[in-house]
Amino acid sequence: MLELRNINTSYGNIQVLHDISLHVEQGEIITLIGANGAGKSTILMSICGIVPPQSGQIYFNGTAITEKAPDKIVALGLSQVPEGRHIFPDLTVAENLDMGAFLRKDTRQMQQDLDHVYSLFPILAERRHQPGGNLSGGEQQMLAISRALMARPRLLLLDEPSMGLAPLVIKQIFAIIQKINQEENTTIFLVEQNANLALKTADRGYVLENGRITMHDRAETLLGNTDIQKAYLGI
Repeated sequence: MLELRNINTSYGNIQVLHDISLHVEQGEIITLIGANGAGKSTILMSICGIVPPQSGQIYFNGTAITEKAPDKIVALGLSQVPEGRHIFPDLTVAENLDMGAFLRKDTRQMQQDLDHVYSLFPILAERRHQPGGNLSGGEQQMLAISRALMARPRLLLLDEPSMGLAPLVIKQIFAIIQKINQEENTTIFLVEQNANLALKTADRGYVLENGRITMHDRAETLLGNTDIQKAYLGI
């Protein structure tokens, strides 16, 4: 579904990503783990066209998207939930969700999808008329995920969904992520600093160190790797 071939991305004169190659198969959950500053978010930003790579190619369902504008990439069926959520704090919950469906014209299906995200996160239905900025951190994360789902993505990119959340909320969020993947056949690309949780959720995993992919394997294999355990799992 998604393939990155030898992606190099820089911020000004500082190169952040070095020859990144990875792939995502339809229907799976893959995770990208690594320390802060390794370049995880930059990979997602390159995929979405926000920080275009200097070289290399990105393909989504066989279509080259390397030079496409972010809105064109969303229209193809790829949505991102950014690190830090970035909801619209002055807009209501309902208005935030409307923004997620901004490119869509299928009004009847949009209403069905709205009902669906409210069923996934009932608290959002209760607070649909409240400004997004008044929600708790966990509720804002639910809203950010729901806003992305309103675009009807075939591939959902999640950037640090557990950041700053209480353990019970994290458990709820990740249960919904697995439900979205299993019941709706939405492919998930998960960037997560909580390596233990990420690898227990994913089918496959990539390890990023200093802007380079250093390891790739089945998630359960990475969980049992002693180097991964020492570096990321505190074992």
